[in-house]
Amino acid sequence: MPTPIQRLLRTSPQQLRAFEATARLMSVTQAARELHVSQPTVSVQLRELAALVGEPLLEPLGRGIRLTPAGEALQATVADIAGCWQRFEDRLGDLSGLLRGRLRIAAVTTAEYFVPDLLGPFAALHPGVEIDLAVENRDRVIARLRNQADDLAVMMLPPQALPLHSQPFLDNPLVVIAPRGHPRAASAQPVPLAELAGERWLMREAGSGTRLVAEKHFADHGFSPRIAMSLGSNEALKHAVGAGLGLAVISALTVQSSALSTTPGDTGAPWVQLAVEDFPIQRQWSIVWRSDAPLAAPAQRFVTYLRGAQAS
Repeated sequence: MPTPIQRLLRTSPQQLRAFEATARLMSVTQAARELHVSQPTVSVQLRELAALVGEPLLEPLGRGIRLTPAGEALQATVADIAGCWQRFEDRLGDLSGLLRGRLRIAAVTTAEYFVPDLLGPFAALHPGVEIDLAVENRDRVIARLRNQADDLAVMMLPPQALPLHSQPFLDNPLVVIAPRGHPRAASAQPVPLAELAGERWLMREAGSGTRLVAEKHFADHGFSPRIAMSLGSNEALKHAVGAGLGLAVISALTVQSSALSTTPGDTGAPWVQLAVEDFPIQRQWSIVWRSDAPLAAPAQRFVTYLRGAQAS
């Protein structure tokens, strides 16, 4: 009977990469796109891997696929192998006195406005660290955490169902923006929320952290917004508000540096921050990671780096 290492050596890196991507994305097509190979190539690699394992790894589910019990076991094993290799690279870095390895971070879409500014100085301090940054919606980031596809994630509302450590590191106030010509835009006093009941409200997509917080805030204040449109990005939300389609709740971080112009000679944005009672909603960004798996050295160093940046 072959030993475990002999069974592992029968597999190819291409087969394991094809399986890891397919299991994480739950799509052969998306896996092929991510790996820059054809879909038939990924399908062949998956069939060959299943033959080596001796069990089916995937099965149909409606129009999609899901992992079989053997596939779930292999997904966990592949994650363990990747973790072991990462620890080996960390050890090499320790021996040479240089932090080396790969830092894998997932961030929700709103965080794309500031995460690169955090990574830039860190990368300059640690040139031996390769950084992979994935920007996804909240549901996809949670899925990546569940599948241990990343070392760290940046989000506002960490899920309660996963074993996670969470460290807040940056304020994330949520504000209301309105079209520049809104009749209350120049109001010297905050507008009572109840007076905005007749307004059209634009919201992020269902599942967005900003939307979840906004909806809870409205419910806590007995306010029922008239939701006219849901949009999948902050840029789309700002453009829609600027076009006069309604009001929106959005992270202040996404509007602080914006400067769009619709009128000749006007360098301001086509929307304004509206002073509303009980706003801003005070929330924080957190860096989160799995509590049931060891952190690689680059991720540990990045968490320490954030603590230092927060204290300064």
